[in-house]
Amino acid sequence: MKVEGIYLVTDRKACLWKSVEEVVFEAVEGGVSVVQLREKSLDTQTFVETAIRLRKRLHAKGVALIINDRIDVALAAKADGVHIGQSDMPYKLARKLLGKEAVIGLSVESEEQLIAAEALDVDYLGVSAIFPTPTKTDIKRQWGIDGLRRARQLSRHRLVAIGGIHTENAAAVFQAGADAIAVVSAVCSAREPRQAAAELYRIYRGKKQHV
Repeated sequence: MKVEGIYLVTDRKACLWKSVEEVVFEAVEGGVSVVQLREKSLDTQTFVETAIRLRKRLHAKGVALIINDRIDVALAAKADGVHIGQSDMPYKLARKLLGKEAVIGLSVESEEQLIAAEALDVDYLGVSAIFPTPTKTDIKRQWGIDGLRRARQLSRHRLVAIGGIHTENAAAVFQAGADAIAVVSAVCSAREPRQAAAELYRIYRGKKQHV
């Protein structure tokens, strides 16, 4: 599958008005095409059970479920793949465990990491962070639009931009070369996740029409 469009990353603390699952399903109705389930505090059993419930409903909609970090949860829930960071399980081992059909994304936080990833057959790179964001306080680099544009020139991979992206800057991020935008607060913290996702999706469709 191609990772593109609007990519939702869940954040339980950022879900101010509705539950994680309500946010996910409403956002999918608004146009989200990939959901990454990120749970830093849930016990493993609850994480797996949540992932299984999401996977069943998301697959019925043709939407991919990606698990953040946890290879074991992805396997147990039969998710579509995982997203890993530079300090998580090495990509080659993750690929061996999950198989060639799994979607595996890798975070890159510097130009050096991005260049090193050219030797890997990852499905996409998560370019982090484009702008400052309250959901990630340990940012090593703020890429900005110019940095993202350079990343597009240097990489053969699909790029998912993340960090501080919302309706006011999403068009510029797509224009700089992102294949997808990963959003957290812009959807999770919205009173109406469906509407928030739909607004972002309209921006994405507008970008596609001008390519």
